[in-house]
Amino acid sequence: MSLAIFDLDNTLLSIDSDHAWGEFLLEQGAVDPIAYREANERFMADYNAGTLDMAAFLEMALKPLADNSPEQLSAWHQQFMASKIEPSILPKAEELLGRHRTQGDTLLIITATNRFITAPIAERLGVDNLIAVNPEVREGRYTGRVSGIPSYREGKVTRLNEWLEQQDLSMDGAWFYSDSHNDLPLLEKVDHPVAVDPDDTLRQVAEERHWRIMSLRD
Repeated sequence: MSLAIFDLDNTLLSIDSDHAWGEFLLEQGAVDPIAYREANERFMADYNAGTLDMAAFLEMALKPLADNSPEQLSAWHQQFMASKIEPSILPKAEELLGRHRTQGDTLLIITATNRFITAPIAERLGVDNLIAVNPEVREGRYTGRVSGIPSYREGKVTRLNEWLEQQDLSMDGAWFYSDSHNDLPLLEKVDHPVAVDPDDTLRQVAEERHWRIMSLRD
């Protein structure tokens, strides 16, 4: 039995849930139709290029959580799950999760997308353990700020180490599945790094280092 770690967006899902949530908010008329779309697309391009300003992105991404009531957010998220997430869950991803589950491995999703978006997705996938960006909550409402270290790039390693200490677990024999070169800091830490439908940069690194490359979309 070992730890099986999974990135979420474009790994277990065929989409980026953070970007898709932004598109969903635009469809609901909940955000500025021009400025928000431009920012959402720009930040997505920066993420893909490995140049994302995470603080600036989170300032934009978490503002709608602060601007709306918990009841409205919950109602929207139910619609979001049905319309955006459910169609994007990859059958082969569920099979992969099932194989590790059957082996008795501890399953963990680690993502740079915030917990409001991803906690219901992890629950839908049957994964009890989730490390995500934590939006700050005060008096039952989101503040628009971040609590703690964002789980992005090296932050994923930091947050994982904190979680391992809390759980009294080790990285011995750990797997990590990811599509993105942004996850290289964590891929380099595990015994079994796996590039899943990787971007060009990650594919090149994986080939050079003889890491396993696989697809959950074929």
